[in-house]
Amino acid sequence: MSEYVLQARNLSKTVSVADQPLCILHELSLSLKPGDSLAIVGRSGSGKSTLLGLLAGLDLPSSGEVILAGQNLNRLDEDQRAALRAREVGFVFQSFQLLDSLTALENVMLPLELKNRKGARQQALKLLREVGLEQRTRHYPQQMSGGEQQRVAIARAFAAEPHILFADEPTGNLDSQTGEHITDLLFELNRARHTTLVLVTHDDRLAQRCASQIRLEAGRLTEQS
Repeated sequence: MSEYVLQARNLSKTVSVADQPLCILHELSLSLKPGDSLAIVGRSGSGKSTLLGLLAGLDLPSSGEVILAGQNLNRLDEDQRAALRAREVGFVFQSFQLLDSLTALENVMLPLELKNRKGARQQALKLLREVGLEQRTRHYPQQMSGGEQQRVAIARAFAAEPHILFADEPTGNLDSQTGEHITDLLFELNRARHTTLVLVTHDDRLAQRCASQIRLEAGRLTEQS
C-alpha cells in the first residue's frame, strides 16, 4: 500500500475556447502523506481551482492521473468518484455552501446522517462546541455572520472524519480579523485529527501556515517549497 494519501502524476487539463484547445494546467506532479498540509498559491486564473477540482475528483484530467486514497480516479465512474469523496474527503468553500433551510446543527449532522452514523446529533453538537457555536445550534445560516457560517462549514467538513480536507479560499469572504480566527481554527482541527490539508489561496500569509507551498502561473508550477 502506498505511503501517500494523494498523488498527482503529470497532470494536465485542456479545454476548448472558440474551437481552439487551451491548456490551463501543464504536467503537474505532487505527493502528499497523511497529515501533510499543502498550499496552492497563485493569482486569479492561474489554475488553482482547476487543480483542486482534479485532485478532489470533481473533474478528470486531459492527461495524467490522480491517485486518491489508493484509487486511480481515471478508472472510476462519476458515481464511484462521488462515493470515494463521501468516504475520504471534506470540503470548505469560500462561499460556505451551507443549506439555508437547515439549522447550524442540521448542516453539521447532514454528512453523518448520509452515512447512517449512530449518534450524529451528539457528534455534531461536539463539533459545534469545538468551533465555539454551542449557542447557535438552532440558528439558520441567514441568522449568522460570515465568520459563524464558515465555522459551521468547517465543523461540517470534519464531521465525517475525512482523511483529506480541501479548502478553497476559506477566508476569501471574511474580514482580516475574522479570517485569522477561521485560519487558526482550521489548522487546530486539522492537527488534532491528523488530516491531510490542501488549501487554495492567494494570501501568502495563509499559505505559509502550511508545511509546503506550490505557486502556479498560467497553469504551470513556477515555485515549490
